[in-house]
Amino acid sequence: MTPQLSIVVPLYNEEAGFFALVERLNTLMSNFEASIEVVFVNDGSNDATSSLMHQLALTDKRYQCIFLSRNFGHQFAITAGLSCVRATEGVMIIDGDLQDPPELLEKFYLNYKNGIDISYGVRLMRPDEGFFKQITSKYFYKIQARFSNISIPSNSGDFCFMSKPALDVLNKMPEESRFIRGMRAWIGFKQAPVEFERQERSAGETKYPFKKMLKFAMNGIFNFSETPIRFITYLGLGATTISIFYLGYTLYKKFYLNEIVSSGFSGLLFAIILFSGVQLISLGIIGEYVLRIFFQTKQRPLFIIKSRIVDGDLV
Repeated sequence: MTPQLSIVVPLYNEEAGFFALVERLNTLMSNFEASIEVVFVNDGSNDATSSLMHQLALTDKRYQCIFLSRNFGHQFAITAGLSCVRATEGVMIIDGDLQDPPELLEKFYLNYKNGIDISYGVRLMRPDEGFFKQITSKYFYKIQARFSNISIPSNSGDFCFMSKPALDVLNKMPEESRFIRGMRAWIGFKQAPVEFERQERSAGETKYPFKKMLKFAMNGIFNFSETPIRFITYLGLGATTISIFYLGYTLYKKFYLNEIVSSGFSGLLFAIILFSGVQLISLGIIGEYVLRIFFQTKQRPLFIIKSRIVDGDLV
């Protein structure tokens, strides 16, 4: 029977919390009013996650398992899962660490029944999440809101529910540098927030170190904003204005105050440092856009599915 709903769960080295995740999902599926399939996506795990997925999918037909050929990254694993769902009504995206409670599907589905195409989870920050985590999260969304040409709600991650029409539109978007929460906001449709208190990880450790978080944040800014490229123009105008004022001040000292203008070593050094900095910043910003064009024009597949288990059969 074709499921009404799908739950997409990207997994990367989640062996420690796998059974807790399956238990929560089994309980949800057993008590839910609509039929559900769970789509696990193994994103090149190097622990026992893959074998555990195999065993589960071969014995429980409610689970569809996708095995990528290598680690493509969280956003691409979600994309792979979304491309394979069979739901007739909608899909929910959650992380495999149980920080996104699967039980929130009840509220998401109620919203869907009331005409909401996209319901997204809004995290209530916990005091124990640490000062650095809270500060970086807070200011990322502020910067995003200031620069972006679309509105991405604060503290909303990839945890959401999308109706089938919204999912179909999202699946047609071929961006290589993916920022799914931004793409979700961009497509429109009727959207609504659902607040929830994020729990601690059930097991294991975070798969998003600072380097990956920084790259992810840059995708969020550069993929949905022209502000950085326009900043170069403003920077150039500002530098030119400062230089003109400095030149005027120097001429004023010479002709009106009869002061002897020095050889200009300090001024020359200032000008070199200023314009060198402007040029390097400009090249860096332009490079971010060119890099995205470079990878997009290659038209490589966003992910490669090595194998797939559907309805208990290996495809």
